[in-house]
Amino acid sequence: MNDPALEVVEFLLTAHVYTDDRSLDENDLPPRYRRVFWTDEGEDDGERDGDVPAGGIERPLVVTNETARQATGIDRPWEAVSDLLFTEKEDFSGRISLTEPSMAADWIVDRIDRDRIATNPTLASVLSGHDGVDVTAAEAREQTRPIHADRVWIDSLLDAYFDEEEDAEMLDLVQVRAPEEIEMTLDDLVLTDDQEGEIQKIVKAIEHRDYLAEIGLREIGKLLFVGPPGTGKTTASRALAHGLGQPFVEVKLSMITSQYLGETAKNVEKTFEVAKRLSPCILFIDEFDSVAKTRRSDEHAALKRAVNTLLKSIDDISLIRDEVLLIGATNHPDQLDAAAWRRFDEIVNFPKPDVQMRADILEVITRRMDIAEFDPGAVAEQTEGLTGSDLRMVLREAVLEALTEERTVLTQEDILDAVADFEERDNLKNMDMIDGDADTLVAGDGGHADHNHDHDH
Repeated sequence: MNDPALEVVEFLLTAHVYTDDRSLDENDLPPRYRRVFWTDEGEDDGERDGDVPAGGIERPLVVTNETARQATGIDRPWEAVSDLLFTEKEDFSGRISLTEPSMAADWIVDRIDRDRIATNPTLASVLSGHDGVDVTAAEAREQTRPIHADRVWIDSLLDAYFDEEEDAEMLDLVQVRAPEEIEMTLDDLVLTDDQEGEIQKIVKAIEHRDYLAEIGLREIGKLLFVGPPGTGKTTASRALAHGLGQPFVEVKLSMITSQYLGETAKNVEKTFEVAKRLSPCILFIDEFDSVAKTRRSDEHAALKRAVNTLLKSIDDISLIRDEVLLIGATNHPDQLDAAAWRRFDEIVNFPKPDVQMRADILEVITRRMDIAEFDPGAVAEQTEGLTGSDLRMVLREAVLEALTEERTVLTQEDILDAVADFEERDNLKNMDMIDGDADTLVAGDGGHADHNHDHDH
C-alpha cells in the first residue's frame, strides 16, 4: 500500500471501530497497531496473576499525528488526509478522527486490496458487509499473529511474573525473542529432506493438537537437533518460531552447568515456567551435551540436582498439553547418555552440507548481492567441509574486501579469494591450538580441531 491517505484512513477507521465494538479484543488489531496502543500499567496495582501481562490496550484508541506516524510510517499523517470530507483534527488536543465513519468505510473499500483486509480483523469486521469484500473477521483473525507473540506482551508478562532482583540469575539464563525480532525465515534456509520432513510433521502436530490429545497421543514435540557447529540447528529453530508466529525461549545449558550454583535447580524450574506462561512457544535448549558432562562429574551436588530437575522438567512438559515445543541441540551427541536420549521422540541430523547444499546456501546468501558472472557451483566445489556459517563468513569477507576498493559489485574472483583467506585463517587457528594446547583437539576428528562457532547459521 503506497497511498499515504489510504494508510492513515485504515488506521483511523480501525481505531474507531475497535473503540466502539466491545466484542473485539487485542487479537483483532494488527500487530503494527497493537504496539502503538499498548500501555504499561503502574507498579502499584496490587496482586496480579502471572498469566496476565502487566500492560494492555485500553479504549478509547486515540489517534494523534504521533501515533499515526508510528503505526503507518507516514511522516505527516494529518496532511495526508486533511482534504478528505470525513476527517477532522482538534487544534487543542491534536487528535485526528473520523466525522463520518461510514463514508470512510465506503471510501476505503474502493481502494484497499483483499490481502490487506486479511491482515486486519477489525477492518474486516466492518467491511465484510460491503460488495466485493469476501474476507470475514474470523478469517482475518486466523491470519493475524496473536498478541501473546508480541514483544510488548512478552515483556509485560515477564515483568508481572518475575522479580528483577530475586529472579536475576534465572533471567540471565533465558533469552526470549518475539517472532517479529527473528529475521531468518524457513524460506531462507537450505534444509535436507529429513529436516524438512521433521519440520512439516511438527507443524501438522501443532495444527492438530486437539486431535492428538483426543486419541491419547501425547508424547510428541520433543526434538533433538544433532550436528557440528554452524550447520543450522539454532537458526532452523528460530526460523520455525518465526514461521509459527511463536515466542522463542532460548537456554544455554553450559551457563547452568558452569556459572550458577545455590538456586540452580530452582532456576531450571522457572525456566520451564517461563515457557509454559509464554505458550504456545518454542523452548530451545542449546548445548544439551552439558547434561552428560555434569552427570559424569563428582563435583557440585547442586549442579547434579539441577540436571535431575532439568530431565524431570523435560518429562513433565508437553506440546499437546502445554503448547510448548521443546528442541534440544548438541554438537557432541557421543557425550549423551541413555537418560538424555530417551527424553526426545525425534532425532534430527544436521550434517555439514554437501556440494549441492553449499551451492544452494550460496544462492540464498547472495540473493541481494550484485556479483558479476557468479557461479555458486564452482565456489561450492572449493569449499569442502565448510558449513553454512562458514560460507556466510566467506561472503562477508568478500564484501568487506570489495568495499575497501570502493566496489559494491563483487566478482567470482573476490569470493574465491575470500575462500582461500578463510581456509588460511582457519589453518592458523588450528596450528595455534596445536602449539598451545594439544588437549584441545577433538578425539575422532582426524587430528583437526573442532570449528567451534558460538551460533549456528
